[in-house]
Amino acid sequence: DEADLLAVAAAVEAGSEHPIARAVVNHAGHVPAAEQFEAFPGLGARAVLDGAPVAVGSRRLLAEQGIEAPGEATRLGSEVFVVRDGVLLGQIVVGDQLKPGAAEAIVGLKALGMRPVLLTGDSLAVAREVAGQVGIGQVHAEVLPQGKAEVISGLQADGMRVAMVGDGVNDAAALATSDLGIAMGAGTDAAMAASDLTLMRDDLMGVVDAIRLSRATERTIRGNLLWAFLYNVAAIPVAALGLLTPMIAGAAMACSSVFVVLNSLRLRRFR
Repeated sequence: DEADLLAVAAAVEAGSEHPIARAVVNHAGHVPAAEQFEAFPGLGARAVLDGAPVAVGSRRLLAEQGIEAPGEATRLGSEVFVVRDGVLLGQIVVGDQLKPGAAEAIVGLKALGMRPVLLTGDSLAVAREVAGQVGIGQVHAEVLPQGKAEVISGLQADGMRVAMVGDGVNDAAALATSDLGIAMGAGTDAAMAASDLTLMRDDLMGVVDAIRLSRATERTIRGNLLWAFLYNVAAIPVAALGLLTPMIAGAAMACSSVFVVLNSLRLRRFR
């Protein structure tokens, strides 16, 4: 029955930190103790429960065990199949819920001149459904963890600079491969360790804000360098001709420093 199916699945998923595994464990309530846990990135996991091998994972994991998955891939969410001792016990569907502000974040990224791409290990049907809800046109679905890094490498080979946003163990390789890896604050330790930037709040709009702030900071730095360059180009010849007294030169240098500080303080107005 449903309670037994959830208990068997949770026994295996308890050893995993994958978000889908956590959802199954939280919903099951009762979690029996399993042994010999082994994870298969992008596929699922397996363990031994009451002396019987149990595998929990995707359709691809079933195919590797020679078991035919029933029906077509659902568009409702991520599928979790439960197999005990070579027998398919049942299927659990974990619904995908968009993060608050996800659609707004995609709009913000597009406004910054970026092209969003959905890169996921979920089924193509689910990926297209989610992409359609938030306005993403390009989708790479059913991709294994190492395959995510290969997709990013392919984009880089085409001359693109790639920022990767992820929160799971399966995203770690892709985060490390990208030009800019951004981990969500509620993500796994592996994702945070592989990223260049970790957002302290689990809000996708933080990605947009981080990129906007980075660009504003770079513009300020370039402006300061340009001012310092022009100032010195103009002042050094004047000083070499003996037209500047030490007092005037010191005052001009102080004014230059004040300008740089005031220009940098404009970043405090960033919202």
